[in-house]
Amino acid sequence: MKEKPVTTAILRKLSPLDGLQKENLDSLVKKTAIHSLEAGRVLFREGDQKKRTVYVISGELLLLSGGEEVAVIEGGTKEAAHPVAHVIPRKVTAKARTRVEYLAIDSDLLDVMLTWDQTGSYEVGELGLDTGDQAASDDWMLTLLQTKAFHKIPPANIQAIFMRMQQVNHTTGDVIIKQGDEGDYFYVVIKGSCNVTRETPLNKDGIKLADLTIGDTFGEEALISDARRNATITMSSDGSLMRLAKEDFKSLLNEPMLKWVNKEQADEIVGNDGIWLDVRLPSEFENFHEPDAINIPLYFIRLKLSTLDKDKRYVVCCDTGRRSSAGAYILNERGFDAFVLRDGLEMSEKE
Repeated sequence: MKEKPVTTAILRKLSPLDGLQKENLDSLVKKTAIHSLEAGRVLFREGDQKKRTVYVISGELLLLSGGEEVAVIEGGTKEAAHPVAHVIPRKVTAKARTRVEYLAIDSDLLDVMLTWDQTGSYEVGELGLDTGDQAASDDWMLTLLQTKAFHKIPPANIQAIFMRMQQVNHTTGDVIIKQGDEGDYFYVVIKGSCNVTRETPLNKDGIKLADLTIGDTFGEEALISDARRNATITMSSDGSLMRLAKEDFKSLLNEPMLKWVNKEQADEIVGNDGIWLDVRLPSEFENFHEPDAINIPLYFIRLKLSTLDKDKRYVVCCDTGRRSSAGAYILNERGFDAFVLRDGLEMSEKE
């Protein structure tokens, strides 16, 4: 399916997008495209549960129930200004009668943007930003709003997060976080890039773990677990960061996102095709662990995300709940369905 750019003029003809403020529409344009579907192809089937808000831009889209035609949505009509069969799971199958052009927007993202817009969004200038690049400023904010993590956070918290963040400017080579230091801030990259390294007994210069660019976040692990920084973050170019103080991060971002479960609830999740994810060190894991658990130490979890299945549910565990809460935050922030074992394995072993 080919894509082509969408315009604000097109979005303004659609409901409820027509109610968005200009800056939010402009941001949505950058994250949306017009897709095409050839005649006879299926857009979605009856029972589909994927959260997409779909609009027909041109062509004719058949809606079928039990194989019988129930409606035709034609681009440019009054009906096409509204989302197609917007009940999840879908009650109908949508099939192209002619070649169709359509928009498909992540429903959670749209809901967050509408709520954010209607409860008081802020211009970049009001937030005190000075990136020298309006597009970059919009990108990092929209990137955060688009993450699954922000879909779980109350709108009032989102407002407070953006308003309490402080901008800090840096040059190439500046060390933002030093491995072993106490945690004090949560960071978002809004301009430039950083690299992540971890010192080991065999490599004092540090092993490179990741590169971070606009919209990427870091620093949460130490804040959640009240531990020392487990890696060093260095600017790899001139740039700017937004930072949120530890207490604000905990109350506004961390607490709404974590889902705690006791041992009985955890066993039920795992018994229904869930997975134990143990974030302790290999030596701790070898000493004792839950049956069939997988082991990814916390400091490696970002590197190993691609090995995990987003269709599975994970119960993240460690000895006490500190490291596992940091691990679950990272997973939830990146679209996984993760739970934290309350009080950790030490308590469950005593029960």
